[in-house]
Amino acid sequence: MKNDLMIDFTVDKATKTVSFSREFAAELSLVWDAFTKPEILDQWWAPKPWASKTKFMNFEVGGQRFYAMVSPEGQEKWSIQTFTSISPKSNFKMLNAFADKDENPELPGSEWDLNFSQQNGTTKVDITIYNESLARLEKMLEMGFKEGSTMTMKNLEELLAILAQR
Repeated sequence: MKNDLMIDFTVDKATKTVSFSREFAAELSLVWDAFTKPEILDQWWAPKPWASKTKFMNFEVGGQRFYAMVSPEGQEKWSIQTFTSISPKSNFKMLNAFADKDENPELPGSEWDLNFSQQNGTTKVDITIYNESLARLEKMLEMGFKEGSTMTMKNLEELLAILAQR
């Protein structure tokens, strides 16, 4: 496994996309579950010291995940994800938007495309995020998206090591 937390983290302002890849020393089914089951997602999805709190999640086409990133002081930053396509254990797509605590989305949002592949016991996740507006992309970057993503992927790596031993 590579020691680099992020591989090929790319921002393309012309196409309003962010792309990154990450490899994990874990089986594909475990990595897939970590991205698609709220009880596992909430253990790694937020950069420390923040925590992730899923209010509800229905992982099916048309289903949604409504969750908050919660600061140590209790401040909540809500988002809503709507799943638009699911190919089990290989790909899923979703629309993601910031939201208020009452599930009202802050549009425009972004389109996420997550691809999963396995080779020799290592699972690779490729994520491409298309933003409807350059302003939203820039807001993500200003909020520390690259740094936050690096931290959350490290959280996931540590959690997968624990889960793989069970």
